[in-house]
Amino acid sequence: MQESNISPNNFEQCLKCNLCTSVCPMMAANPHYPGPKQAGPDGERYRLKDPAFFDLTLKYCLNCKRCEVACPSGVKVGDIIQASRLKYGHQSNPLRDTILASTDFVGSLASPMAPTVNALLEWKPVKKMMNLFGVDSRRKFPSYSKLKFENWFREQVPSQENFRRFVSYFHGCYVNYNYPELGQDFVKLMNACGYGVRMLEGEKCCGVAMISNGMGRQAAVNGSKNLDAMRKALRDGSEAVLTSSSTCTFTMRDEYEHLLGLKTADIRPHLMLATKFIFDRVESGDIRLVFKEERRGKYVYHTACHMQKLGWTIYSTELLKMIPGMDLTVLPQECCGIAGTFGFKKENYPYSQLIGSKLFDLIKKLNPRAVITDCETCKWQIEMSTGYSVLNPISVLAEALDLEKTSRLNVAVPSR
Repeated sequence: MQESNISPNNFEQCLKCNLCTSVCPMMAANPHYPGPKQAGPDGERYRLKDPAFFDLTLKYCLNCKRCEVACPSGVKVGDIIQASRLKYGHQSNPLRDTILASTDFVGSLASPMAPTVNALLEWKPVKKMMNLFGVDSRRKFPSYSKLKFENWFREQVPSQENFRRFVSYFHGCYVNYNYPELGQDFVKLMNACGYGVRMLEGEKCCGVAMISNGMGRQAAVNGSKNLDAMRKALRDGSEAVLTSSSTCTFTMRDEYEHLLGLKTADIRPHLMLATKFIFDRVESGDIRLVFKEERRGKYVYHTACHMQKLGWTIYSTELLKMIPGMDLTVLPQECCGIAGTFGFKKENYPYSQLIGSKLFDLIKKLNPRAVITDCETCKWQIEMSTGYSVLNPISVLAEALDLEKTSRLNVAVPSR
């Protein structure tokens, strides 16, 4: 694993104001977690004195970054904790944690047998066996798709090359193995906006699950390959590398450099969520949108924790507000509690559900037609815990647009 890029001086900027502890969702739910200040800046002082020191309570950090958003001094509290976990930590259940983090490997095995795998994941004897393995039997797994997005997209390549402007798409594991419909909606949306879509050559999992499970070396290998693929895409004429996942985006833009020591300065300005890319160009007049006139009803938008850290909620919500008949409520930012693979683990499941309970209760009280969020793991958690359907803004926009009229307007926009 490469050395962490966390500055040893950053934690000294901590004022001990405890604002980070006041927003930490884990501290409110788990009396065993001392909080981000103690696990982060305070603990780092001890670790500098004794490199072998490791506080087992570090494992409770959700890496939600709410502490960093709250910190008035710019201390990278969450990054300090994650870097310490990578350097000093150990996996409590190595086989389980490795399997949960190996999304490409597991997805490639599950997709060809998707109907059987999905049925088995719901079968009580299998759930009991997984409980013994350390995966909570109450956790509902996302379904796998027999058709991988990559396979579907190969048939679209000729039509995509007919465009004059291009973007490359980092689709991620969820779109590829679980929900290719989101990737299909992305392609429809970008085509209507006048852009052809290209795949990244040799894309790998962003590595977020590997980082959270202590597999820093493997995450760095994936990250290096992804960055090389993005550089090639930009050299080959793509205006940007776009994503549909807030967590994948945050991991690649920030944690590759902060935690894995990978250089991202040349990529970072060109790597963004599709909603930011579209919003910026709608504002400048480069993209024009035409929506269907339909009554849509009440929706609520959940700001995922990493979306809050990116500061990009406004791009998704402002685009959604452009849709005629959209009654959209932006929920107060609350952590849903799943934190990627964290909420799948038997020892963490009660904390995961307790942390998310305030959000779940609010959604049920508002009783929307559906919930909208930019994070796929938030989708899994909210759907399982509330029963409400959860949609990505990309899919909502693709469904709401008059694709033909939008396409006619944007095809004439000159290439820059």
